[in-house]
Amino acid sequence: MRVPRDDASGLEWLLFAQSGVLTWAQATAELTPARVRHLLASGRWQRVCRGLLRAAPAGGPFDRGQQWWVAVLAAGEGAVLAGLAAAQAGGLRGNWRYEAVDVLVPHQRRAADLLRRLPLGLPAVRVRRVRELPETDRQRGRPDRTSMARSLVDAAQWARTDEEAQQILTAGCQQRRVTAAEVGAVLDRMPRARRRRLIRETLRDVAGGAEALSEIDLIRLCRRHGLPVPDGQERRQDADGRVRYLDAYWRPWRLHVEVDGAHHLDVRHWAADLRRQNRVWIEGDRILRFTAFDVRHRPAEVVAQLRAALTAAGWRP
Repeated sequence: MRVPRDDASGLEWLLFAQSGVLTWAQATAELTPARVRHLLASGRWQRVCRGLLRAAPAGGPFDRGQQWWVAVLAAGEGAVLAGLAAAQAGGLRGNWRYEAVDVLVPHQRRAADLLRRLPLGLPAVRVRRVRELPETDRQRGRPDRTSMARSLVDAAQWARTDEEAQQILTAGCQQRRVTAAEVGAVLDRMPRARRRRLIRETLRDVAGGAEALSEIDLIRLCRRHGLPVPDGQERRQDADGRVRYLDAYWRPWRLHVEVDGAHHLDVRHWAADLRRQNRVWIEGDRILRFTAFDVRHRPAEVVAQLRAALTAAGWRP
């Protein structure tokens, strides 16, 4: 939506701030009820659900921002965007999909009353009641939402699978939207959170240097099979003077492991990886490379090769 001019009306600024979605009360505070009814009857505006309007013709698709505003405004006073949707509103990047837009409302509110007001033809809205939401976990925005740290904790505990929960947490930290310590502080205030142990373990691994879920899987594989745990994201200066980060590095045995994701299939990445691998060999380190799929689905083969490489370098169990 185009930014209004400085001399724009209050209604124009309101529609801009709320992605064109507003309540009946907001509309009639700026226009007469008769004018609002005329806009609806003429098709210039549409009624989304009871008490909720959109300043656009009926039948057009709702963009993501409008979906968020519909969820928050339909949930009523005190509602805030939460979970994965709130994390995305806060800048989390990635092709994340959710079955429903989550909103938090005060515990005393009756969810049944809210659900009757939700619109059809839009992503489902999941209303979650919360007894207390500290100000530190709340963030003003368009619309109001939970803080990034709280959003990631909620998204992780509401995720469909453990793996999805780990991916969300890792992405938030990797993209520098939040630190592992900030997420941990939120978790400390939520003793009944689902997947609490998994979230804590993931944060510990991220804080230890792992930047991707595949690297976290590698660390846990080592712990499970009695292998020494590597240093994650080891910083090193290459022969050209540039700083590089190694996925996993066992310093005492000079073993370097790279976990290749999908981007390594690109020929440009592949050529650069080969040159980097050659430098590692020239400098005297051993190097192993695995795909993320191998780490996750062929763990026995990965462990066998890791054990063999470490043993050849002098490690003794």
